[in-house]
Formats: sequence, structure tokens, C-alpha cells
Amino acid sequence: MNNALTPRRQALAVIASLEARGDQKALEGAIAEGLDKGLTISEAKEALSQLYAYTGFPRSLNALGTLNRVLESRKALGIQDDEGKDADPLPSGFDALGQGTEVQTKLTGKPFDYKFVPATDYYLKAHLFGDIFARNNLSFADREIVTVSAISALPGCEPQLVAHVAGARNMGVTDAELRALPALLEGKVGLAEAERLREALSTVLGDAHESVQTVDFSVWPKGQPNTAYAKYFTGSSHLAPMAGGIANVTFEPGCRNNWHIHHKQVQVLICVAGRGWYQEWGKAAVQLVPGVIVEIPEGAKHWHGAAKDSWMQHLTIHKDVQEGASNEWLEPVSDEQYASVE
Repeated sequence: MNNALTPRRQALAVIASLEARGDQKALEGAIAEGLDKGLTISEAKEALSQLYAYTGFPRSLNALGTLNRVLESRKALGIQDDEGKDADPLPSGFDALGQGTEVQTKLTGKPFDYKFVPATDYYLKAHLFGDIFARNNLSFADREIVTVSAISALPGCEPQLVAHVAGARNMGVTDAELRALPALLEGKVGLAEAERLREALSTVLGDAHESVQTVDFSVWPKGQPNTAYAKYFTGSSHLAPMAGGIANVTFEPGCRNNWHIHHKQVQVLICVAGRGWYQEWGKAAVQLVPGVIVEIPEGAKHWHGAAKDSWMQHLTIHKDVQEGASNEWLEPVSDEQYASVE
């Protein structure tokens, strides 16, 4: 679905979301990729400058510093990036308050006055929607793609995200472009950012969406698809081997492994993110949330996996390993068995 977004707008979206997340390392790569795909220096500067009004000067200035370092590095390599066109000078006697009021009304679909704090109302109208939005090196639609993508990376700002998704449509962003953004952010930024945007799109566009709890792979790595054991899993899992014989296993929502038995060894599970379940045959299921540790007795038939509405990560390690230790994989956990623990 990312084909609905031009490469240039894809770059603006990813750069904005990473700026808001404060991930400078990933931002470096996104900026370089955007420049390679035709984003101009002027457009990148403008997007990151605009974001101070949404994410604060610290993040905006950090990101502009990252942009400068990327440009210097590319220049040293002989890469000549397109400067692009700067915004035209504002006309003499420019009425920032009047222009901003008009732009804000278009964005919100009706007149908006923040009477609770008149000073903030003035800043929004005269500065953000007046001075900043009047700069024509980004279109109104470009600016809303930048804004929506950035707010997607700000936990706790969901009401503003919903408002700007609606406003983006008023500013010329198509529904197809909006629907393409979550997959782009999931692939380039993170699950949480994509999920927040999917929730907002569901609210504004009425698209069917089941909420899921996400995890942050910058804390515990997702690893690679667990293809070697895929036949023993319902759903998709990922494996990240770690030091000391520890492995981090990531389960997508609804994913669980088959009933199985560890012979001549004890397995220990340590849940580190998300929510899931562990169950021994004939016993009640134990909910897995961060901090829960399960020691699985040798010879116990059991399964473990994610909840239907949450990703889940657990560390696994084996102890008391005896000669001839093995795993015995058994039948899948049926949908009925799985549903009974939810």
C-alpha cells in the first residue's frame, strides 16, 4: 500500500516519526535514503524545523544537527544533494494572524478558538498556521503528513493524532495515502507508532481494526523469523539468540507453540515484554507479563505464546541439562484450547 505515497512523502513521514522518537541513528539512515529518493535539502530542513511546534525545540534541533552531519558526510563522499527551493519571502504587510486563522479553519473544518488560553490561541494562529504554514517549500498536505507521522511517535497524544488525521484529509492528503502510512512506519520506525496511527485511522475513517499491545524492539531485539521451528508454531515467531545460552523469543499476537515436553532438562521462561500465556497439561494457564518467571518441570507437557491482542517476548534458558536431553513436539494447541485461556 505504500505505492499510494510518493517516495518523497514516504521520506518525509519516516523522517518526521524518527525525529519525534528521538532516534538519531535511525534518522541518519532515513535522511540519506530520503535524499537519494529526491527529497531536497530545503524540504528536509523545513520539515524538521516545523516539528519544533509539535515535538519541541530539543528534538527539532537534535534532528537538524543530524541532518547537517549527514549532508557533510555525503558531501565528503562527493554526493551532490539537491538544495531545492527555499520558501518565497512573505509579502510586505503579511497578516500572520489573519492567514493563520484561515488555515486553521480549513484544517479543523470549522472556526477554532482556544479561549481557555488566549496566548496559546494566538501562537497557533499567528505563528504555527500563519508564519510557518505560509512557507511554501512544503504544501499543506506535506505538512500534515509530517505532523501525523510525528505525533504517531508521541505516546499519550492520541487525541491530537485523531484531530490531525481528520485535518490531513481537509488539507488534501488522500485516504489512500493515510492508509499507507501505518505499514510504512511499522517497517521503518516501529510497531507502536504504526499501531497508534491505525487506531486513529479507525476512529476517523471507520476502518475495522482490533487493537493490539505492542513491544519496543529497541529494548529486546525481535531477531529473525523462527523458520527452523515454524512447523511447531501456530502463527509467526522470531528468535534472537543471546549470550550465555539465552534466547529471546518474540511471538506475534495469537502466536503459540505446540504442546511439547522437555526431557532431561528444565526450561525457564522470563517474560520481558507484552502479554501472553503459559499452560501445563491439566492445569490453569498462567498469564505472562513482564517480570513473570516460569520454571517448567522436566517432563511436563505444556505450551506458551502470546495473547490474541498482544505481542509477547520472553527469554528462555535451560538448566539442569542431563545427557540425552531433548524436546518432544506434540499436537498444536487447538483454537478451542487457546480461546479458553483468553
